Amino acid sequence: MRKAFYLLISIFFFISCKKEKQSELHQEKQSKVVWQSYDETKDIATTQKLEENRMHLKLINSKVQDKNNIWSALEIELNLFSETKYNKLKGFILEKDIPTIQQYIKNGEFTYEELTLFYIYRIRKYESDNSVSLNSVISLNPKVVEQARTLDKVDKKNIDAYSVFGMPILLKDNIGTEDMVTTAGAVALQDNKTNNAYITSRLVGENALILGKANLSEWAYFLCSGCPVGYSAIGGQTLNPYGRLVFETGGSSSGSGVAVAANFCVAAVGTETSGSILSPSSQNSVVGLKPTIGVLSRTGIVPISSTLDTPGPMSKNVIDTAILLNALLGKDLKDNVSVDIDVDFVNAIKQSSLKGKRFGVVKELLEDSLYNKAIKKIRKAGGEITEIEPKEVELPGFLNILNIDMKNDLPRYISSESKGGVTVKNIEDVIAFNLTDTIISIPYGQQLFEGIVVDSTTNQELSEIKENLKTIARNYFDMFLDKHELDAILSINNYHAGYAAVAKYLAITIPMGYTDKGEPKGLTFIAKPFSEKLLLQLGYGYEQETKERKQPVNYLN
Repeated sequence: MRKAFYLLISIFFFISCKKEKQSELHQEKQSKVVWQSYDETKDIATTQKLEENRMHLKLINSKVQDKNNIWSALEIELNLFSETKYNKLKGFILEKDIPTIQQYIKNGEFTYEELTLFYIYRIRKYESDNSVSLNSVISLNPKVVEQARTLDKVDKKNIDAYSVFGMPILLKDNIGTEDMVTTAGAVALQDNKTNNAYITSRLVGENALILGKANLSEWAYFLCSGCPVGYSAIGGQTLNPYGRLVFETGGSSSGSGVAVAANFCVAAVGTETSGSILSPSSQNSVVGLKPTIGVLSRTGIVPISSTLDTPGPMSKNVIDTAILLNALLGKDLKDNVSVDIDVDFVNAIKQSSLKGKRFGVVKELLEDSLYNKAIKKIRKAGGEITEIEPKEVELPGFLNILNIDMKNDLPRYISSESKGGVTVKNIEDVIAFNLTDTIISIPYGQQLFEGIVVDSTTNQELSEIKENLKTIARNYFDMFLDKHELDAILSINNYHAGYAAVAKYLAITIPMGYTDKGEPKGLTFIAKPFSEKLLLQLGYGYEQETKERKQPVNYLN
């Protein structure tokens, strides 16, 4: 008996040692997944042949950040997540909406921890490969796996499938987070420590998982003139998964749009001043909602304009957009335009229909085959179409609003939101900081920042400009909305984003299809303020009739 006992102990010890050795080998293999810098000359040269001047790139990867640092704090967790596990989960996660993912988790197919690791693994998988990398993520939350484990302790039977509970969300890197720096893509803010922005706290309060921060056009594309959209010194050049080094990503919420399109997260949050959610959503075949200003708080977000800025949800479908919008809502006493919204947007869209809804269709845009096709589908679904011919009008003083607001709002943000790591205090300081190393900080210049400094518009003049622009833009839309009793005006991408911005009208863009070259386009619905419920219903109705979104072919695995 004693010999048999020692034999069993020996066998157990041998198997344990073997498993431990296999685990060590597995960990060693996983740890070798690293990003390596490469000679970008050839890739950059290919962009110089493109017709779009903004796609004539000077660099692709950041000269400031080693991309390995994005996932370095999570290497231990990543080493426990295998390619086999990743492949097993793909069918449950890729292109799936939140209710479907939640139901899989409730059924025990996988956990919130595994869902989180899946996305981190996928981000590293693609971003470490220079042939397919997209530079869409600036940082990952070092605590997110631990936070996911905590959520897994909850009885999942009680989890609402139409909620953000346990869903890994990326935030544009101008939105404050306490566990990651908030850089706006700028070297001057690379060590900017903050508390959670108001909307970040709302997500955390709803038990969403803040997966990390998405790349963006630096300073929300209010730094250089005519430069590439999606570029930041910290994150490098964001690239479009539907046409890497060929198509623009849209700006400034480029990383948010690209990451959602490539299935690097469940959903993301972007920000818009004029087109910065609509553009990247359209360019990357995702749904993007630019809410009415005041529906979502701006506190804790690096600003351009307190007059025009708003955050908004970006996702692969309308139901996820509604779920995310529900989670972000809340009246913020620190934001003087914040309002209390008491609407369940998820329930509101469940009975959506295009039948009997009235749409203004821009006659000139009917020359676009995708737009024309979309209108025909809306008409077939029972929508009533009225062709309109709005006359293009100037928006005098638009730039002055951005200049003066940024001049005033940035110092206020730094003094109230930054907890350390920032030496600059205003626009002049940032300009001087950038001039100490222009190759690193501003390879495309800082013409717009320089314009801020020389803008002498007075407060009285600024007030008059704002009211004048609002009147011009509202007349532009209202002469059709009111006369024909329209529910919404239909546009393409961000074609009418400037008018919607100064009119303070909201907009949602839905994937509309792809050009002959494969470039995505979005059908954009524009309506009067606080029509979020209506636009989500219209967008959902159109989405269900068309289902145009396709996963980018180089990012299927």
